[in-house]
Amino acid sequence: MIYTLPFIAAIIGWFTNYLAVKMLFYPRKKVKVLFLEFQGIFPKKQRILAERIGKLVAEELLSVKDLQEIMNNPENVNGINKNIEDRIEDYLINTFPEKYPMLSYFIGDKSREKIQRAMMIELETMGPQVMNQAIENLESTLDIEAFVKERVSMYSTERIEQLIQGILSSEFKFIERVGALVGFLVGLVQVAIITISG
Repeated sequence: MIYTLPFIAAIIGWFTNYLAVKMLFYPRKKVKVLFLEFQGIFPKKQRILAERIGKLVAEELLSVKDLQEIMNNPENVNGINKNIEDRIEDYLINTFPEKYPMLSYFIGDKSREKIQRAMMIELETMGPQVMNQAIENLESTLDIEAFVKERVSMYSTERIEQLIQGILSSEFKFIERVGALVGFLVGLVQVAIITISG
């Protein structure tokens, strides 16, 4: 009977760690037992978690200034300009003749190319000014911290559990196994002490 102690201790160790992991998420709503209230850590701290994530994103991960740098990056600007140029060309070749057939009759390929070139020159001149103005407007209206905080607060506790389990499921299993191992070792020590003293 004494030699079953390590196995019993292993089961207890595994179960206590399993319970501790579950208590990160459960119970999702407050449960009152006598004078004590219980609630899972993540559901209980969701508002604080949302505030911290919002602050982290706004201060260290993505600010309006970062957005401005990304938008003004030469590669991005060239990509945007190329996309606009393709759309203008498509409009002048396909849409314009459909909408204004009489007018397009008097505009040849050379004239169309001149119009397209003139529009692109104007865009390259005006583009950065318009972009910077749009970002300034964004800075005055967009509160990244509040936006992220609101989004995280709106997440259901089930969704938060899915996200965290998806990231840390193997670590949670490891914690449970460590509990079983520690319990087993403690059980062995107990058996050794009882055997020596007996």
